[in-house]
Amino acid sequence: MVSNFKLSSLVNPKFIFTSLASYNQDGKEKSWEIVDASDSVAILLYHETKKSFVMVRQFRPAIYANNHETGMTLELCSGIVDKNLSLEQIAIEEIAEECGYEVGIENLLKVTSFHTSVGFAGSKQTLYYATIDDSMKVNEGGGIDDEMIEVVYMSINEAMSLAYDENVVKTPGLLYALAWWKEHRN
Repeated sequence: MVSNFKLSSLVNPKFIFTSLASYNQDGKEKSWEIVDASDSVAILLYHETKKSFVMVRQFRPAIYANNHETGMTLELCSGIVDKNLSLEQIAIEEIAEECGYEVGIENLLKVTSFHTSVGFAGSKQTLYYATIDDSMKVNEGGGIDDEMIEVVYMSINEAMSLAYDENVVKTPGLLYALAWWKEHRN
């Protein structure tokens, strides 16, 4: 449960920085407010035994602040690129931390990279795909450092039907991954 929610100015930010971009476009001076945000990785996980996708339901303060009742989103397993590790190594760590499965780098398939929040941030997300099974389970998942993350198993049909369900807050990366699955794997 979330209570006493308020917004304040950032002091000594760790992950994002606001800036005013000033530039000349076709002879006209312009400016735009931007956020310098970290790149990220996201992983579409398919559990072969359960015949289900493995996703996370996670509390996101920005969603809560935007008048959503709970601030909970349905997302792919993901994480920001904030360590001196390869993207694949970060993806492997996130799978273990958030979902509780140990996946080898050789089992990751890079799908593509794309930019997110292009109107104000433009950070890049790299999307991977991996299959898992019960033998790869190493912990219960749920994240680290008191993250509010719930592991969610969703059948293919359930996942595909949520794409147009406006009552479920979901990320563009999740929608993109499901479209990729439908075209390349299903």
